[in-house]
Amino acid sequence: MARYTGPKSRIARKFGEPIFGPDKAFTKKNYPPGQHGNQKRRGKQSEYGIQLMEKQKAKFTYGILEKQFSNLFKEALRRKGVTGENLLQMCEMRLDNVVYRLGIAPTRRAARQLVTHKHINVNGKNCNIPSYALSVGDEISVREKSTSLLVISNSISNEDHVKMDWLEFNSQNKVGKLLSAPERIQIPENIKEQLIVELYSK
Repeated sequence: MARYTGPKSRIARKFGEPIFGPDKAFTKKNYPPGQHGNQKRRGKQSEYGIQLMEKQKAKFTYGILEKQFSNLFKEALRRKGVTGENLLQMCEMRLDNVVYRLGIAPTRRAARQLVTHKHINVNGKNCNIPSYALSVGDEISVREKSTSLLVISNSISNEDHVKMDWLEFNSQNKVGKLLSAPERIQIPENIKEQLIVELYSK
């Protein structure tokens, strides 16, 4: 399965929330897409259907393919602690997500593009792997030749950007640092990770 590049609003409406950020189309049509999307009477979802929907929401939110997500879950299972929280923590500590959380890019999709186009350095070395797993203490910076890019400047100057306690960022030097692994309470995404754990446990 290829990475989804279609209309974001349609996916957001499917899950009933703006998972890709503020969305005018979602606000205007806050009901599922399709011919029968606006009907009040909809069939009751099975337990499996609800669990699957939650997994799909997480995958679309972070832009992760099925095989990658499955591998992340296996790693989360091996680690100490709560499996669901481990899973979200690893999703948050991916390079593309951290670039987005630092405010270097306006969306995760834009962050992924910046990484693949070699605009981002990790600990002073160029890294073009969006799924790269960062560690506590890693420095994330904009490559010197890329600091004047309009998409980066506009994103950094956006006052609506929500800062994360587990990250620090110097907007002048365009250098960020991963201070600690995020705890569940520090992850704002509305994802019921326990449903995903139950789905994979079947």
